[in-house]
Amino acid sequence: MRVWAPRATGVALVLPGSDDSGTVRVPLDRSDGGWWTGDDHLPHGTDYAFSVDGGPPRPDPRSPWQPEGVHGPSRVFDPERFDWADGAWAGRDVRGAVVYELHVGTFTPEGTLDAAIPRLGHLVDLGAEVVELLPVAPFNGRHGWGYDGVSLYGVHQPYGGPAALQRFVDAAHRAGLAVCLDVVHNHLGPSGNYLAEFGPYFTDAHQTPWGSAIDLSEVEVRRWILDSALRWFRDFHVDALRLDAVHALIDDSPRHLLAELSDAVAALDLGRPLSLIAESDLNDPVSVTPTAQGGWGMTAQWADDVHHAVHALLTGERQGYYVDFGAPETLAHAMTRVFVHEGGRSTFRDRDWGRPVPDDVDGHRFVVFGSDHDQVGNRALGDRPAERLDDAALAAEAALILLSPYTPMLFMGEEWGARTPWLFLTDHPEPELAEAVRRGRAEEFGSHGWAVMYGRDDDDFTVPDPQSAESLDRSRLDWTEPELPGRRRLLDWYRRLIALRREVGVLGDGDRSATRVTWDPAVADAESSTDDSPEAARSRAWGSWLVLHRGDARVVINLADTEQTVPLDRTGTPTVLAAWAAGHTRVLPDPDQTRVTVPARTVVVLH
Repeated sequence: MRVWAPRATGVALVLPGSDDSGTVRVPLDRSDGGWWTGDDHLPHGTDYAFSVDGGPPRPDPRSPWQPEGVHGPSRVFDPERFDWADGAWAGRDVRGAVVYELHVGTFTPEGTLDAAIPRLGHLVDLGAEVVELLPVAPFNGRHGWGYDGVSLYGVHQPYGGPAALQRFVDAAHRAGLAVCLDVVHNHLGPSGNYLAEFGPYFTDAHQTPWGSAIDLSEVEVRRWILDSALRWFRDFHVDALRLDAVHALIDDSPRHLLAELSDAVAALDLGRPLSLIAESDLNDPVSVTPTAQGGWGMTAQWADDVHHAVHALLTGERQGYYVDFGAPETLAHAMTRVFVHEGGRSTFRDRDWGRPVPDDVDGHRFVVFGSDHDQVGNRALGDRPAERLDDAALAAEAALILLSPYTPMLFMGEEWGARTPWLFLTDHPEPELAEAVRRGRAEEFGSHGWAVMYGRDDDDFTVPDPQSAESLDRSRLDWTEPELPGRRRLLDWYRRLIALRREVGVLGDGDRSATRVTWDPAVADAESSTDDSPEAARSRAWGSWLVLHRGDARVVINLADTEQTVPLDRTGTPTVLAAWAAGHTRVLPDPDQTRVTVPARTVVVLH
C-alpha cells in the first residue's frame, strides 16, 4: 500500500485488528516524492485507512471502494476478478453518435446500476449509441446528482459499488452501446473531503464556485487526476469520459492538464476508440484543437449555445443567460457557427466572450441537446420542456437537435416527453449542511425572477426542498408513460429521426458548411416588439415557419396555427421522409423552386 503525503512526519496504515480500538496501525516508510509505502499486499475485500501524523483514520485519496460511505474505511477492490464478456466489442467513437444521458439514482425505481441494465433494451430500440452516466463517485448520503463526490476512483455504494459498474459496462457493450462516464476533476464535495490532510491538493491562488481550486501546479495532484481517468478506460472498459466544467481547472502550467490527459489517453493501446468530452463555459475551440497545435485535444465539447438558441426560440424565455437568445437569426448562427458568443458581447456576462470555431472543424466535435441534467435540474421547479411545450413544439425541438450537424444528446425520458420533473437532489446527513443547501437554493432562485416566469406570485413561490424524499420520488422516471398513446407517438418520432441519421447521409454528417437556416421574414419583424414576455416571444415563434437546410435535405417546421407554404430553395420534388403532422402534407412543384405546403403545427423532413 502507498499514499502521497509530502508534508507528513509519519503515516500509518490502519487495518482491522483485535485491540481495544478494533484496529492496528502499521507504520509506512517514507520514499521519494512524498510517498509513503509498505510491504503489505492486501487481498480483495480488505478494509483499510491511513493515519497522518497520528490523526484519525482517513479513507485513501485513491480509494476504489467506500462500502461504509465517504467517512468510513476504504476497501481493496481487485478489478481483475471480473469475468468480462464483451470481447466482441469494437468500441464506438462519440463523434456523431446519439448520446443518452441518465442519472443512475432516478433512472429506475431502485436507483442502481444493476436495475438499469434491463432498461438498456429501450435505449437500443430508440437508436442510442452511447449511454452517458452522471457521476458515480462516492458522496455523502444515499441520493444526489453526484457532482459533490469525494473520491475520483470509487463508485457510490448505493448504486452498487465498483463491481456493479463493471457489470453495467459489460452488459451495455453486449447490447451494442458504448458507455461514457461523467467525471468531476474540478472540485470535491463538502462532506468527506479529507485530501487537505494528506497534502497540497488545493491552492488559495485560484478560486472556483466551490472554493479553493485544485492545485494543478503539483505534479502528484495532476497524476492523481490522470491515473483516475486512465483507470476507468483500462479496468472498467469505459469508452468515454465527460469532463465536468473544465473551465474551473485553472492551470498555469506550460502544458494544460487536459492536453496531458489527451495524450495519455491516446497512448493507451486498448484496441478500441477512447473519447474525451469537455464541458466548458469558455466558448473556445482550444478544447478540440489537437495538442500538437497547442490545444487540449478533446474529442468533443458540449455546446450550450445551441441549446439556448433552440430553447429560447421555442419557449420564449429570455431571463438569465437566455437574454441574448431566442431570435431565428441566433438559431441560424448557432446551427452553423456553434458559438453564439464568439468574441462579441455577452449581455449576461457583461463582457466580450468566446472565440470563433474555425470553418474546417467538423460539427461532430460538439455535443448539443434540447435537455440535459443542468438545463432541467437547475430550473427552480425542475420542469422539463414538456411542461410548457405542446407535442408539435417538442417534435420541432427533437428535429433541430437530432438532425443538426452536431453530436446529439438526449436526457432520460425526453424521448417520450416525460412529465416527471428532475429536481436538484441532496441527502446531506449533517443538519447544518442540509440547511445551508436549502437556504442557498432558495436565495439563488429568488434573484432570478422564476416566480414571474412561472406565472406565480412571489409570496406563493417556493423552491422544492432538495433534501426531501418527495423531491427524490418526483424525480424518478415513470416507465408507464411511454405506453400512453401521446407519449408513444413522440417516442416513435424520436426513433424515426434517429434512424434517418443513419439512412440519409446528409442528415447525419457534421458538415456545417452545408447547413443553414431560413425563416419567415415576418418573424424577424415581430422580434422588434416591445413586449418581451415569454408568452409574447413564444407567440411570435409559433406564428411562423422555419427551415433547417442540411445539404439537399430540408427540415420544415411550421408552428403556426394556420397552413403555411414554405420555400425550400432547391429544385426537384422532394420525398417526405418523416412528418409530424395533423393532416396531409402537400408538396407543390414550382418552375424555379420547390415549395411545400404544410398544415398547422407540423414538422416535416424532406429529401
